[in-house]
Amino acid sequence: MPGVRKAVREFLVPFEGLDAHFALEATTGWRFVAEELSRVGLVAHLAEPADTAALRGSKRRAKTDRRDCDHMMDLLGTGRLPESWLPPAHVLEIRTLVRLRKALTDTRREWQQRVQAQLFHQGVPRIPAITTQGRAQLAAVDLSAAGRQVVTTGLAVIDHLDYQLAPLDTYLVRFAKVQPGCRALKQRLFGVGDLTAVFIWAELGDCVRFSSSDDAVRYAGLDITVYESADKRPPGHLSRQGPEALRWALYEVAQSAARSSSPDYAYYLAVKRRLNHKRACLSVARKVCRRAHHLLRSFGDDAFAPVKGSVLPSFDRPAMATA
Repeated sequence: MPGVRKAVREFLVPFEGLDAHFALEATTGWRFVAEELSRVGLVAHLAEPADTAALRGSKRRAKTDRRDCDHMMDLLGTGRLPESWLPPAHVLEIRTLVRLRKALTDTRREWQQRVQAQLFHQGVPRIPAITTQGRAQLAAVDLSAAGRQVVTTGLAVIDHLDYQLAPLDTYLVRFAKVQPGCRALKQRLFGVGDLTAVFIWAELGDCVRFSSSDDAVRYAGLDITVYESADKRPPGHLSRQGPEALRWALYEVAQSAARSSSPDYAYYLAVKRRLNHKRACLSVARKVCRRAHHLLRSFGDDAFAPVKGSVLPSFDRPAMATA
């Protein structure tokens, strides 16, 4: 990557001092390019991939990088480029950490499921693998040599992931307690805790860019897509075209609507009776997204002000002792 960054710097030398605008597609690798453009005083426009592709229309010829470039240049020149938000550096850093946490917890859950699948495959009832009592029961069950290796490896991986998650969670919780936007989300939205607050704050971002709360729901990927043809309309489904970490946080918060103390309890019950628990939680998640949008939008720039003294922690620690 240092070589790529150096090449970008050399490419931008002739443009320094000019009123030049560059369109970038919001795909992997845009961050360092935007940083280099900003460093020399140039303007970066981050193109939203789905909307940019939609403006291209139906596919009539082969898709190439050059044609993509020409398309974005045309949209930028005519003021029609659909742009994504360019978060400040401190927001990007927190967003990177919350996505890291999401990836680690997903991997942890996958290994828990793999251990349980192996137990079921060998006729062993479900045993909670993360409790002390469960670990003792796992050590006593009768498994084949290969099955025992799967369980032992799975437990070791889970322990290692817990070891990595502990300082990460500690930092994110500490950050949520002092960041104004995160504190507002916790104080005013039922069910939002420290971790879900920082997830929503980092992933939803500056809500001034949304024209309405419906746009925020669409950005989160919680909107329902519908395909209708010749009077046939199958049931819609979630678009899922937004940050996965944001959908996870909103759904986690929405599950608290099942509590009788929740302000959305009556709405949750009504939807649950008509559909099911999951659909009811998704409906509440859209409400939470709209409320978060209005709340962060009302705060304006103050919601994303950097926190003084908020230094990212060092996660370098001695290696775990192995038996």
